[in-house]
Amino acid sequence: MTQWVSKAGGCLGPKVYPAVPDGDWGWVVAVAFFFVEVFTYGVIKSFGVFLQDLMSDFSESNSRVSWVISICVFVMTFTAPLSSVMSNRFGFRPVVMLGGFLISLGTITSAFTNSINEMYITIGIVSGLGYCLTFLPTVTILSQYFTSRRSLVTAVASTGESFSIFAFAPAFTALKQLIGWRLCLVVIGVLQSSIIICGALLRPIVIEPRAKEEEAAKSPSSKQLESKYALENEHTRTSISSTDSGVQSLSSSRMELAGERGGPEQKALMAEEGVEAAPRTQPQAPGAQEPAQPKLLDFSVLREASFVCYALFGLFATLGFFAPQLYVIDLSVSRGVARDRAAYMLSVMAVAEILGRLSIGFVLNRRPIRKVYILLGCVSLLCLVLVLFTAVREFWGLSVCCALYGFLLGTVASSHIPMLAEDDVVGIDRMPSAAGVYVFIQSFAGLAGPPLGGVLVDVTKNYGSAFYSCAIGMGLGAIFLGLVRPAKAWRCCATGGRQSEREREAEQPAALPADEETPEDFLEVDVAVEVSPAKRQPDEGVV
Repeated sequence: MTQWVSKAGGCLGPKVYPAVPDGDWGWVVAVAFFFVEVFTYGVIKSFGVFLQDLMSDFSESNSRVSWVISICVFVMTFTAPLSSVMSNRFGFRPVVMLGGFLISLGTITSAFTNSINEMYITIGIVSGLGYCLTFLPTVTILSQYFTSRRSLVTAVASTGESFSIFAFAPAFTALKQLIGWRLCLVVIGVLQSSIIICGALLRPIVIEPRAKEEEAAKSPSSKQLESKYALENEHTRTSISSTDSGVQSLSSSRMELAGERGGPEQKALMAEEGVEAAPRTQPQAPGAQEPAQPKLLDFSVLREASFVCYALFGLFATLGFFAPQLYVIDLSVSRGVARDRAAYMLSVMAVAEILGRLSIGFVLNRRPIRKVYILLGCVSLLCLVLVLFTAVREFWGLSVCCALYGFLLGTVASSHIPMLAEDDVVGIDRMPSAAGVYVFIQSFAGLAGPPLGGVLVDVTKNYGSAFYSCAIGMGLGAIFLGLVRPAKAWRCCATGGRQSEREREAEQPAALPADEETPEDFLEVDVAVEVSPAKRQPDEGVV
């Protein structure tokens, strides 16, 4: 039994590395993230094939049925801080496995509902919470396994969402015609239970660099320094005591004083000894050396101007993520395009989105490059494409707009959350908590975006007005994204200025007053006076 447990721990336990592996088990995590994307966002975006069936069976309007997905998406994003808290408390693996169970449970129980209100609970709340507990922890641990390849791997793995649109939409349509929409939901729920297996593959990563003590033991530099300085001190005391025994106490006190003041030799020795020299120079409290416990949810990121600007970018940019998918078909029909041909707009958009996700991965993988500025360029172009939707009139013009929008949407959608791991925003160490807060802020735009576009369309009787509102939101997001890097640089300059000021204040008390430095100068003169008569004694004997 013990042997089996040890083998299980070796196969499923944490992966320990001296540095970020940039691969190894990270490839397994990337495959798991691909399938998580397939059975989360892929299913959500393909749920539209059931809208007509739900409307006819429950005798509900289109807007009430559409609230099922709206509630699901809102719960998925609004509960993101809960996902961060649970991941920091229990680890990524159990949280993702629990999320997979909730997704499967919510989808299967939806097949036995008798009203749309019950489906608000099963898919909207239960499955929505499960989606939250699976996506964020998976993309976070994937970012921890990679450094230089992080952008490329994340972009490629996130294409599972786009590929699933091609596979699921026609497959679900054919399946529900054979067995009905209720049994089709049961089949989908069983498939989504595979997320539990994906969660089991998320082995925690532990970075344990080689101990400094082992490196110091291999290098004899510290011992050589100690023996060298001991011999020099002994030689100095012997030579001075041979001339005048009364100077020895002053000489030794002078050397101790120089050591307390941190001479170059003492500083070099302390640098080699590391933490062993700390108790001799500045005693610390008994619990001062204990590592700080990680916070379950770090809201201190809201005090950083760079993160606040980035969160506002995500809030406003989310307004531009919904309009084309919801209104591009109706917009095309209103511009004179046949409805069957207008349906191809979504296919064009999906293919271009896959290309965009792959392209941004290759671009961001190149070094050196300022990734925030690349994302800013994509967001700015996306804003222009949204405005272009309102100007074109024919089929090919709309197709080009859909291709451009899908490509740019893929670049932004696959990089805006992993961008939190960059030092320009918060860094990889604080990403788990920052991602929860970031997605939580995004949830308000996700809930308000579709109703806002619907109101504008109802008031103006023009589907292009929804694209204008999305372009305005995307433009505001681009402005705040452009402020991220300057805000980070300003904070670094301010922190560096305060740190240098504290260093100067710390050096001032360490400096001795002028009257305490006088004995040191007097010592040099005294030694010179004692030595010079000794040299003149032979002359006096001759005289």
